[in-house]
Amino acid sequence: MEYLEFKISCKPEFAEILIAELAEVGFDSFLENEAGFEAYAEENNFDRSSFEEVIERYTQVAEIAVVEGKMEKVNWNTEWEKNYDPIEVGDEVFVRASFHAPKPGVTHDILINPKMSFGTGHHATTFLMLTHQLNLDHKGKSVIDIGSGTGILAIMANKLGAKEVQAFDIDDWCVENGNENFDLNGMSNVRMGLGTVREVNPQGQFDIVLANINKNVLLDEMEVYETLVKPAGHLLLSGFYDHDVEDIEAKANSLGFQKLDQKVKDKWTALVFEKKG
Repeated sequence: MEYLEFKISCKPEFAEILIAELAEVGFDSFLENEAGFEAYAEENNFDRSSFEEVIERYTQVAEIAVVEGKMEKVNWNTEWEKNYDPIEVGDEVFVRASFHAPKPGVTHDILINPKMSFGTGHHATTFLMLTHQLNLDHKGKSVIDIGSGTGILAIMANKLGAKEVQAFDIDDWCVENGNENFDLNGMSNVRMGLGTVREVNPQGQFDIVLANINKNVLLDEMEVYETLVKPAGHLLLSGFYDHDVEDIEAKANSLGFQKLDQKVKDKWTALVFEKKG
């Protein structure tokens, strides 16, 4: 599988919003640098017209320059070692790679050795989802993580006492990496599935459904999520900017969900919904 690589330079204050915009049109990996960031999209799924529309909209105001290339899908560990900082949620959660030392006194130590890269914005959504999880009772609950990526949220659910954890992703590297990370965190009984939520077709209902993806996918799949959440169960969503909350909330409300909580970090947002019993 080949990836298209776009080296994008821009004014610093526009990097986060551009990453957010590109995440909504099919880009799934970002690497920030001093000039701006690098963005990656699978060649087979690349929507050039949507990409060009985003770039054209911001070109003048953000002083954008783009250099396009192509690369084979590679292991990202080296880049992570240069660019990835641990994710800390107070003294409760510390998400680290193997090259980071443990943090003394932390309640939940999550060890991740990533094969894929994501941008700072995605750190924000992970942070927000972890924070919501800490505020939600997982003990004895069934949890499914949709678009699990490196598996961080599924691992958090397990550490919080979930009795059943399922996870899947559309990317085969994420599946391989997620299973490695599950093993690192004592979850060899959990294996990540491959495919979209419709392709995987999870059976039964869950107490907690997690989905940290992007606005377009969430809106498209929300009706499926509704079938997966038990009455009085919870749906946690992230991967979108604060200006998208109205659209996400309207769709969720139409399906019988009520918003319980909302958190924002660096303009990224994560929402908690409860399904009406």
